[in-house]
Amino acid sequence: MDSLKNCKLCPRECGINRLDGKKGFCLSSDKVKIARVSLHSWEEPCISGTKGSGTVFFSNCTLRCVFCQNHKISSEGVGKEVSIERLSEIFLEQQARGANNINLVTPTHYVPQIIEAIKLAKKNGLTLPILYNSNGYVSLETIKLLDGYIDVYLPDLKYFDDKYAVKYSKAPNYFKVATNAIDTMFRQVGKPIFNEEGLITKGVIIRHLMLPGLLFDSKKIMDYIYNTFNNSVYVSIMNQYTPTFNAEKYPEINKPLNPKHYDALIDYSLSIGIENGFIQDTGTNSKSFIPEFDLRNC
Repeated sequence: MDSLKNCKLCPRECGINRLDGKKGFCLSSDKVKIARVSLHSWEEPCISGTKGSGTVFFSNCTLRCVFCQNHKISSEGVGKEVSIERLSEIFLEQQARGANNINLVTPTHYVPQIIEAIKLAKKNGLTLPILYNSNGYVSLETIKLLDGYIDVYLPDLKYFDDKYAVKYSKAPNYFKVATNAIDTMFRQVGKPIFNEEGLITKGVIIRHLMLPGLLFDSKKIMDYIYNTFNNSVYVSIMNQYTPTFNAEKYPEINKPLNPKHYDALIDYSLSIGIENGFIQDTGTNSKSFIPEFDLRNC
């Protein structure tokens, strides 16, 4: 927990003493806050399977995405504080429900506490793979702390051009930070491994949510992924963008994604050699897919 005394878990490096109850950009103290614990069926097929992914949605965030569909917990503080002991119990309860894995959603600002909870849960019988489902804006030191505790990394890679990262997520140097983190993630867990049921148990899946009007930016991200990893990681190209939260202040993204642009990105990805990936059907850009943060099972 020493890292909370001078918090630099994310690239903003606020340096505050969270053990004294102080809060930095992420608005998190030394207490873990969560907003929903559930079996989630809307992840990639190799994660959700038929039983569901054991998601734990953490409150607060290291980004300020103007279009965030989870803004109630990322920016508005909805959630319930839980102890490390309770968090470890939640992991075991997810296992008892039949979850395929433990899916830590937006966990970066709670990494020290999560590591302690994983240790405790494993001591008490946790055997499920642990997924680190992040926005990609995480420091290298934080990823190094996770070595040996995380089986599958599920990072976002949102932007190539920094002007979009700053404008839409208040995240300077996003591409450099995220790609450095992803490189380290890959070195830790290696190429994807799947069990006999087709569920991923080891590896990296890089997610990219297309935004309206940013086809060229998205193509540059696909270039990076293929040129860096070839087909040693999986790519998840998502079309589920739904204008919500403060997107209305940005007319250029206050609209659904153009389906033709999504198809064009898929075609481009195939043309450069990407073989391992996931795409989404039409109809995913609906608010009905946004989880209800009702503190269930917390």
